[in-house]
Amino acid sequence: MQSKAERLEMIKASAKRFQKLKAQEARFVREEKRKVESDERYWTDASAYAEQYYGETFRATTRFDNDWD
Repeated sequence: MQSKAERLEMIKASAKRFQKLKAQEARFVREEKRKVESDERYWTDASAYAEQYYGETFRATTRFDNDWD
């Protein structure tokens, strides 16, 4: 049987490993987000992209979108 001090040490070690893992995951997510935002092909506004690159085709295919509502 473990003493209270031994259990607390195990909990403390487990918490430390868990915090390290969470910090690593957060760092990975930040790096991935930075990569996506710096990508030249990343557009935050899809309709602006479609208007710029597809113009007339974009307008012709989206002009009837509200008729379905």
